[in-house]
Amino acid sequence: MQDGARLSSVVRHFLLAVLVLAAPAQALALSGRVSSAEEGPMEGVLVSARGAGSSVTVTVVTGKDGSFSFPALAPGRYSLSIRAVGYEPDSAGEADARENLDLRLRKAADLAAQLTNTEWFMSMPGTNEQKRPLIECMSCHTFERIARTKYGAEQMFDVLKRMTTYANNSTLQKVQIRKVERKYDEQNLRKLAGYLATVNLSSGAWSYPLKTLPRPSGRATRVLITEFDLPRKTIAPHDVRTDASGLVWYSNFVENFLGQLDPRTGKHVEFAYPVVKPGAPLGALALEADQAGDLWLAAMFQTGLVKFDVRKKSFQLFRLPGEMNNDASQQSMVMPAQSQVDGKVWSNEVSKQSILRLDLKSGKYELFDPFKMMGGSHSPYGLVADARNNLFFMDFGGEAIGRVDAGTGKTMIYPTPTPRSRPRRTMMDRDGKVWFAEFAANKVAMFDPAKETFQEWDLPTPHTYPYDVFVDRNGELWSGSMSSDRILRIDPRNGASVEYLLPRQTNVRRVFVDNATTPVTFWVGSNHGASIVRLQPLD
Repeated sequence: MQDGARLSSVVRHFLLAVLVLAAPAQALALSGRVSSAEEGPMEGVLVSARGAGSSVTVTVVTGKDGSFSFPALAPGRYSLSIRAVGYEPDSAGEADARENLDLRLRKAADLAAQLTNTEWFMSMPGTNEQKRPLIECMSCHTFERIARTKYGAEQMFDVLKRMTTYANNSTLQKVQIRKVERKYDEQNLRKLAGYLATVNLSSGAWSYPLKTLPRPSGRATRVLITEFDLPRKTIAPHDVRTDASGLVWYSNFVENFLGQLDPRTGKHVEFAYPVVKPGAPLGALALEADQAGDLWLAAMFQTGLVKFDVRKKSFQLFRLPGEMNNDASQQSMVMPAQSQVDGKVWSNEVSKQSILRLDLKSGKYELFDPFKMMGGSHSPYGLVADARNNLFFMDFGGEAIGRVDAGTGKTMIYPTPTPRSRPRRTMMDRDGKVWFAEFAANKVAMFDPAKETFQEWDLPTPHTYPYDVFVDRNGELWSGSMSSDRILRIDPRNGASVEYLLPRQTNVRRVFVDNATTPVTFWVGSNHGASIVRLQPLD
């Protein structure tokens, strides 16, 4: 999509605002107010401060009276930026940090450049069925790239065919080609291409109004967000988690590195593991810890599982045997959390729609085919193990969760209450309940294995498409939108929710909550933005 590709250098700078000077020996007490001619004082405007030469950006949100206040910042020079859909800075300049800053905004000249994918979903005409295939597209890029093209249906079809050759662990910064092309349904692909040609610029200007979500308000403004930029734009942090010492670890979706960030100092370290399949896409998706605190990666198209000994800083590779391994093989998931029970680690094999189990002592893999007697498309995805190392898995290709008995190998399939829900990632709470995101149903849900019952919660914003859910120590649910740049916090006892807007386009994937802090701290990787995001609620 060449028309869309040109946008990256010209429309992503609408946040540029003002340069702040701080006295060299004093802490920076930065505060001010945001307003516009149209609204007066503006609530829910994200104001970000970044020190000169720093890789760390701190963001606060304006309150009802338009005011904002940063925590004490180190002395130095800071640039400010804002996020308020439909608005941009009225002027750029310099200010003395000892003064209360007055930031004036004006209506944005190019609203389309500011829309999230959720807002494109809201704006584009068409049925939910016509839009449904687009939930795959947003894994790699924004819909603005589609909407600004001038391609007709045939050109769009050619683009979509090309997209099927890309590995799912691809980003705009690093496209990776599959060694084996995926099969596609030409009729459905042509139908999608025809629809996309009706919502882009192929017939002239957009025939539909651009719709936006409201800015944050009330509780959603009481938050502190810190972004830690990583040293290369190609880094794609997918799964992020903290350890007992407060260090942050992440899997790199497009490179064979395990990453580590110290949020106290900003220090970043990478640990490289070997390429075992030259020419196959690089990178890992799932990152999980075992009971000893060692970290495990599922090596995707490189295949096999990778264990990192945190104390020795060394890797151990568990390769797939030749009879299980071909150019289409892919392992996206790993679950070692209860491997101390029986010496077994769970994984999946995407190309075979199957579950794998690794015996640590022998290094051998077993294959379980939970859908052997079922038709349709299936994809075992998010994995979690109970105290006996029985496995629960999500069928991302369908609408069920499954259970594999660790002793007998018997599989049970439990359909979700909502059809075509496409459950994605999961976790288990201390009571043994399985929590998961229903990606295509716009819900989060819980499965009680003891009662074999489900409970679902609708998300407050349409087209959120949650990738994951995490239950914190207070029993609150945390999730994130792959399409709206918003972090969701829900109390499942009463359904009360709050959505925190992030400062930049983020494409939220795996989410993690550090329960050791008060309040709890939310972490996520910006898979498209090469940064680690920390969100600290202030209530």
